[in-house]
Amino acid sequence: MELKTRVWSAGKIVLLGSALLATYALFAIASMRVALRAREVQVPDLTNRTANEATAIATDLGLAVNVDDTRRPDPKIGAGRVLAQEPAAGSIARRQRTVKIWLSAGQRAAIVPPLVGETERTAQLRLAQDGLTLASLSEIRAEDLPSDVVVAQMPPAKSASGRVSLLVNRGERGATYVMPDLIGVNGDRAAEVLRARGFRVAVVGSNPYPGVAAGIVIRQSPQAGFQIAPGEPISLEVSR
Repeated sequence: MELKTRVWSAGKIVLLGSALLATYALFAIASMRVALRAREVQVPDLTNRTANEATAIATDLGLAVNVDDTRRPDPKIGAGRVLAQEPAAGSIARRQRTVKIWLSAGQRAAIVPPLVGETERTAQLRLAQDGLTLASLSEIRAEDLPSDVVVAQMPPAKSASGRVSLLVNRGERGATYVMPDLIGVNGDRAAEVLRARGFRVAVVGSNPYPGVAAGIVIRQSPQAGFQIAPGEPISLEVSR
């Protein structure tokens, strides 16, 4: 009986020891994971930062920065600012890891092609093919110049630039009319008459107007008295 008691006690001690060892192992593993996580950081987004700004941000998180000597042109990110990075923003990295960054060379300066005399579509296609950006598109109406073609450009052909502005002639304006006063008129009927004369009319409005029947014009654009030509847009706001 005494022997059985001793064996039972020894068994309990072994089980207790095994449980303690398992608990210690689990605690050690958990502690190791916590320690490893404490050494990890989320990589920040460094794009569009200067090299100095990117270095300062990375250093605060315990990361190093390596600036690649290669610069790549980009139409949106200015010269000297971070264009790309590795590892990517949002990824997890250990502290002291090096983040490699590439800086932008800015918009690529290309030789501006001659665009005067080209149609608007041809000019825009040529700009896209040459990697140039259309900075602005202005219009004039002149009888003595070809219609729907580029009549001027800035900068001129053979200049070095990444952006080009165009001036397009829309041709003779043709017959013009004086915009009538349509306030108080039925919008659908007015639109029908104007469309029959070549105008583009939009009848809008979703709110009731106190004291005004549904469908009656309460606002118009252009206003009464303005010169308008067929093909130009007209907006009529009516009460609903």
